[in-house]
Amino acid sequence: MEITHLDHIAIAVKNLDEKIKYYENVLGLKCNSIDESRTQKTRTAYFTIGQTKIYLIESTEPYGPIGRFIENKGEGIHHISFAVKDLPAALKEAASKGVQLIDTEPKLSPEGYYIAYLHPKSTHGVLTQLCELPK
Repeated sequence: MEITHLDHIAIAVKNLDEKIKYYENVLGLKCNSIDESRTQKTRTAYFTIGQTKIYLIESTEPYGPIGRFIENKGEGIHHISFAVKDLPAALKEAASKGVQLIDTEPKLSPEGYYIAYLHPKSTHGVLTQLCELPK
């Protein structure tokens, strides 16, 4: 698997507006944009630090994926995402090494690139996303 860089860290939050203030006023970062996804039932704020991004993700519905995550685990890191050169090959390699895949095939992300998740049971408790960015 050829990882090119850490693409992003996604953090589940209860109150997006409150957390944006912290990242801007305390850490000095700038929110690039805020996006709402009806299919994922989320609002996401995007920050960039060099080549890495931070996603703050708020559930718009208590029983959406992020709402359930926060209910079970509380606010905090939801997943980390590594950019790879060839996502289908990376998935095959991970599976061949015994990693349980959540997604056996890449799927299109809300941001317009391909992603797939590796199960936290196989990644030492960390939900891991692999992504292939547009060339």
